[in-house]
Amino acid sequence: MSTDGTGAAGEVLVAGIGNVFLGDDGFGVEVVRRLAAQRLPEGVEVVDTGVRGVHLAYRLLDGCRTAVLVDALARGGPPGTLRLVDASAEGAAGPPGAVLDGHRMTPDAVLSLLDTLSAGTGCGRPRRVLVVGCEPACLEEGIGLSAPVAAAVDEAVRLVLRVVRDELRRPAPAAG
Repeated sequence: MSTDGTGAAGEVLVAGIGNVFLGDDGFGVEVVRRLAAQRLPEGVEVVDTGVRGVHLAYRLLDGCRTAVLVDALARGGPPGTLRLVDASAEGAAGPPGAVLDGHRMTPDAVLSLLDTLSAGTGCGRPRRVLVVGCEPACLEEGIGLSAPVAAAVDEAVRLVLRVVRDELRRPAPAAG
């Protein structure tokens, strides 16, 4: 397991995304911090990509079968609401044609860029990309999660662990 992104790729990559200086945007970083302190199944790699979207894009091309991205996910629900989104579905990653801009590499932009980066590097993208998201209460400057988002972190850890175990049980795609 790696928490800094320097280890070899595993079958499942769990990436925490977010800016700890913008309140609840630090949700994904906190979840992977807690995951990194646990004993994880073989083949699982945990990384804190924070706001380094380009780094995340290349990590997703390192050979993992499944990527689980953990991030704040504003969808208009009550703060602290967790969602599991399959971002590998056609169109789930947002509009095609994202531009490589190191200052605006949101997870949606990263996912839109994977095909372009894959073609340019000869590396394959993950077969599945899942997002464990939490509805934020506050994304303004400040360190620390709001009470409802902080209360959702332990449940998010359990959800990620369940997703990881389910993904590891899935048969590997046939070589072709």
